[in-house]
Order: sequence, then C-alpha cells, then structure tokens
Amino acid sequence: MRRLFKLILNRVVIFGVALLLQLAWFLVILVRLSSYSVFISIGLTILSVLVSLWLINKDENPAYKLAWIVPILLAPLFGGLLYLMVGNKKPSRKLRKRLEAVGAETDCYYTQGDSLLPEIEAQNPYVAGQMRYTEEVPGYPVCKNTTGRYYELGDTMFPDMLRALEEARHFIFMEYFIVGEGRMWNSILEILERKAKEGVEVRVIYDDMGCVSLLPMGYDWYLEQKGIKCMAFNPFVPLWSLVMNNRDHRKMLIIDGHTAFSGGVNLADEYINEKVRFGHWKDTGFCLHGDAVWNYTLMFLQMWHGFRREKEDFRAYMPHVWHPKPFSSDGYVQPYGDSPLDSEVAGENIYLNILNQAKRYVYIFTPYLIIDNEMQTALCLAAKRGVDVRIVTPGIPDKKVVYQLTRSSYPPLLRAGVRIYEYTPGFLHAKSYVCDDEIAVVGTINMDYRSLYLHFECGTYFYQSSLVGQVKEDADKTIGKSREIQLSDTRQGFFGGLVCAVLRVFAPLL
Repeated sequence: MRRLFKLILNRVVIFGVALLLQLAWFLVILVRLSSYSVFISIGLTILSVLVSLWLINKDENPAYKLAWIVPILLAPLFGGLLYLMVGNKKPSRKLRKRLEAVGAETDCYYTQGDSLLPEIEAQNPYVAGQMRYTEEVPGYPVCKNTTGRYYELGDTMFPDMLRALEEARHFIFMEYFIVGEGRMWNSILEILERKAKEGVEVRVIYDDMGCVSLLPMGYDWYLEQKGIKCMAFNPFVPLWSLVMNNRDHRKMLIIDGHTAFSGGVNLADEYINEKVRFGHWKDTGFCLHGDAVWNYTLMFLQMWHGFRREKEDFRAYMPHVWHPKPFSSDGYVQPYGDSPLDSEVAGENIYLNILNQAKRYVYIFTPYLIIDNEMQTALCLAAKRGVDVRIVTPGIPDKKVVYQLTRSSYPPLLRAGVRIYEYTPGFLHAKSYVCDDEIAVVGTINMDYRSLYLHFECGTYFYQSSLVGQVKEDADKTIGKSREIQLSDTRQGFFGGLVCAVLRVFAPLL
C-alpha cells in the first residue's frame, strides 16, 4: 500500500512540476512576442486558411471536417493552431507502430485452412460478399464448428461467465472498457486470484480512461501483485487524455481458447442491474464455443503484445490445444475487430452492407444514434424501398447532451419511414442488428462517431445460426416494452432546434 501511495504521489508531483513549467513558458512567450502581434495575427490567419484547405482535401469523413472548419473560420487566429495541437484524432505514432508491427507479425495466424466463402457463395452471394470483405480487408476469417448462446440481459450472462471462469484450467484473457469495483467485478476478481494461484495464466486489459473514476490509480500494479498480469490501455494523463480520443471499447472474456463471451456488457454493477442508475439497464451479450473463438484470442494477443513485447508462440492458445474433441456447428460465425489505426471503418461498413442488402426487415439496438450522412442515407433508402427498419434507443439517457443529439437524428429517419422506439423501462446499452431471419451482428459498436471512427471495437457476424432467431425474439419483446416515437414528438421549437443544429455540427468531436 505504501508503494502504491508513493507511486501516486510521484505522478502528481511530476505532473504539477510539468504544468508549472508549461505555464511559465507560455508567459515568457507571450511577453516576448507581444511587440510582434500584427505579424503573428497575419501568420496565424494564414495558418488557419491552410489548415482549412488541407482538411477539405483530406480523405476523411465530411462531418468530421465540418466540425473543425466551422470553429477555424469563426476564430481564424487560433483555430488552425488548435487543430494542429488536438485535431489529429489518430492514435499516437508510437502506439500505431507498435500495434501495426504486431498485426503484421500475427496475420498468418488467422489462416484456418480452406476458406468457407465458396460454400457460402452457393447459398447467398450477398452474405458471401460481406464475409469476403471482412475476411480480406479487416482480415478476420469466417468459421464453422462453433455454437453460440445469446443473452438478453447482463443479469443472465453474468452467472455463466462465473461458471466458465471456474472451469478454466489453462488461461483466462479479459479485455474490457469499464471495470468498476462492486459485486460483479469483486466476484470475478476472487476467481481470478484463485485461478492464478492454481497456475492458470490470467491476463487483464482495461481502458484506463474508461475506468478513471471507478478504479484507484495504479490498479494494474495492484492486480500484478495478486499474480494477475494486467495492462491499462492508454494510461490516463490529466488534460492530455482528453485530447487522445482513442479508447479500447472492446469487451471480451476468453477461456482456454475455446470459449468466449462478448457483447455490450462491461464489468460493473449497473450492467447486471445490481445498481440502478438510469432505470432498468438493458444490455445484451453472447457466448461462443468453438473455432471462431480464435479470432477473439488473436485480437486480445495483438493488443497485449502491442504494449508488452514478449516472445511467445500464439499457437499455444488455439481452440483445439485444450479441446481435442470436435466442436459442434451452428451456422457461420465471423468475429471481427475494428481499429482507428487504418482508414477502414469496418464497423460502419458492415452495418451499411446489412442495410443495403436487406429484403424484409432490419431491427437495430443502439444506445446512441449520432450518425453521418452515409448511415442516414442507408437507413432512409432501406425504409423507402419497403424494408421494415426499426431502431430502439434508450428511454432514460445516461448523457443528456448525447440524448439530445440522438433525438435530433430522428426527424429525417421518421419522414423516410424508419420506425423509432425508446426503451421505456430505462437505459438500453445493447448494440445489435438482426436482418431477415438470416443475419445478426452483436458486439460493442454503437451507432455514433466515437465507436465507428475513434475506438477499438469488436463484433460478431452470425449467418444461419440459431442465435439469429434469439436476437430477433429479443428485439420483438424489447419493442413491445418500448414507446414508438412519432414525428410530432421531435418538435423542439426555434431555440431547441438551433441548439440541436449546433450540437450536430460538433457531434464528431464530442
């Protein structure tokens, strides 16, 4: 405990000294340059014009460009300089190089024999096209020999997670955006400590910014003392962490290479309704058992080795190492990850492809609906050509500004025929698509700019799996508990509309 206190004190002192030096430097600069104010003003204005032109020509989402061009034009003296300081939303160069190097080294591990694409092509060429994209561009193969179970609530998923942890014999990998002390995490931690003492390899990754108000500083070191290997993703640095937008938003628990849990459920008590924050917390998840777990294992190992350059043979963690018997098969399963390291917005593209290829219906769960023009167009076009498009969002918000942004997206969708529901009992945190009784996607990817462009995310695409029917059944029940929104419900008056218009301009930066 004394060592932890010293660690915290050292960090605070270092940060305080650095901040004072920075302020002193700025004061010196301001005093010395005050006599050159006219030239500085002209130079900064030219800089803002150049940054605006560079943004226009940049290969990036137009909404993100607009969100920066507007403040640059409104404040040309400092707008361009501000963008150069905090506007680059990509991860740090050091982080990119680390993860790209590990990805290049481990790409070969994704190969699992002959591709299943020709087999799927004979059944549904549209689905085969989608799976080919995910297999060849983000690089995640489609698998058989996998079964899945869907959970309508974190409450029902949690006991199975504990049971699976108790059955672990060789290794446990966990990667979560939020870990919060309470009944859920404490119950898991008790098992992890015991398993580590028994010789089971336990590794944990948590997002330091996601846990900044939930865990004590230096919690990774605390877990290491218990025999649990731990890594805090992007350690929190005051002020600077507000600029570094990239978070590890993934949720995954992997056991012995053959069992994995994922979905929207984090490791905090509200996710299992042990603590009430915004009414009833509706979340979803799933468990995989079989070959497809390998995609999740490699996602975890790539993230781990991006920070800890340890030599090890990844093949030691493959599904059949500790499960020599054949796995049962239930349709086609394709877990995939999305990363801000590349220019490929895989999460959004998979959602868009589902909407563009839907024939009868698409039902969507999302806690936030802050979408760009491409997604709005796809939703509207699907509805206009007769597809039954339904979206369920929270009835009780967790963030009021984001809730207003979500509601400001309703009018054009409603006018196009999209049906929107708000989950009356409370907050809906689930992220899923289900389409035409054939396809479902369940994962961590919200329909907002952060999830689609800035975060490390994961999801699983199911085709001809019994899990698809389970997602559809849950969607029907959830819609039955929700209030359908009419166009008249979205009227906000002149000032309300003006506020929402401003919020929508800056939505990519929120």
